[in-house]
Amino acid sequence: MNQKPTNTTFSNRRASLCSELDEGAILISANTLVLRNHDVEYQFRQESSFWYFTGFNEPNAVALLRPNHEDPYVLFFQPTDEKSRLWTGKGITLDIAKNEYGADEAYPIDELNLKLPTLLKKNKNIYYSLGSNSNLDKVVLDIVKNRRSTVRHADDLIEKVIDPYPIISAMRLLKTESEIQLISDAINITIDGFESGIKATKPGLYEYQIQATIEHVFRKNGSFHNAYPSIVASGNNACILHYTENDSLLFNNSLLLVDAGAEIKYYAADITRTWPVNGKFSEIQREIYDIVLAAQKDAISIIKPGIPFSDIHKKALQTLVQGLIDLRILSGNISDNIESKTYLPFFAHGISHWLGLDVHDIGSYTDKVGSKILKPGMVFTVEPGLYFNNQNSSTPQKYAGIGIRIEDDILVTDTGHQNLTAKLPVNPSDIEQLML
Repeated sequence: MNQKPTNTTFSNRRASLCSELDEGAILISANTLVLRNHDVEYQFRQESSFWYFTGFNEPNAVALLRPNHEDPYVLFFQPTDEKSRLWTGKGITLDIAKNEYGADEAYPIDELNLKLPTLLKKNKNIYYSLGSNSNLDKVVLDIVKNRRSTVRHADDLIEKVIDPYPIISAMRLLKTESEIQLISDAINITIDGFESGIKATKPGLYEYQIQATIEHVFRKNGSFHNAYPSIVASGNNACILHYTENDSLLFNNSLLLVDAGAEIKYYAADITRTWPVNGKFSEIQREIYDIVLAAQKDAISIIKPGIPFSDIHKKALQTLVQGLIDLRILSGNISDNIESKTYLPFFAHGISHWLGLDVHDIGSYTDKVGSKILKPGMVFTVEPGLYFNNQNSSTPQKYAGIGIRIEDDILVTDTGHQNLTAKLPVNPSDIEQLML
């Protein structure tokens, strides 16, 4: 399994980020601890962009980057003391932040209000995402206000507070070889979990028991966090797109949809498979499954550098709509149905999203001229589905309660694409064979 990124990786990312700043400094805020109940905290998970540039896993921290300064990287955080070491073990001191994490200067977070105005004195622009940290929002806005009320020369004013999201998301959108390896590590663990879950499935179990089987494999193999809450949805529950109760009984002749992903060293996998609880697809279930699988294969087949991201959705949608027409669930032709959106009761979500440090990774899907154009290093999902909710008046009775989604993780390569999740069975006969 690949090791976590090195200090050189983080320093190179900081240098690349600084090269994009226009006479400005950038502030990036860490996540804070969140209470689950009373004095019990949720397990901490660092804010992804903060991690991407620092590799620093402490809460309530702020990173300041100042290009062309003799001390360009300044880190504010709560340093450990003897009391905290007693309760939580080894912590981070100011010296460790400098010697092991590459900070040029490190200060207690309590000194942020005092030191930040001086540290930003020579910068015309501040790159900061207002709304990411309410305390830091106030500090930044107070600095801008005070500079405007006290300086005598226009050159000393802070001209703009600029959202760095476009710069950061563009960097994170293109994955390096080491990032792709970490995503692949998460994917391989997820595949092992799915195979165990598929093999364990039988009527009479509960959804949460299949979830436990899958997530046991995640934990056993070093995934300390899921990339997101697992969806383990049987029968009509599969028609609820973000169903997470996972507490229903598995009935004979029903399907089980599982959407789950391990996280390894902050990088996510995201896979969905749908399989029969009793090990054998019925004829009606196969009719819907084959349409969804064909839509996914058609969409994946066109992926290569230079095509618009939106073409993937369009290609899958055409196949889904044609399948619904063939089953006489819809009437007319493909283009008319797509234009009038008659398919929405059965398919209402996007076909793809970026994948990386976040399961729905940051990055724009459009640019100034239209849809984002695919480039090597982009990683995203392809996940068509069809859903026939038995509470939906548009649902034909014979298909009521069937929900099917198939999701794989795709890397754009120099010459085309690579299905990073191809090792997990997707063809119905292969799934049935796995369940024997």
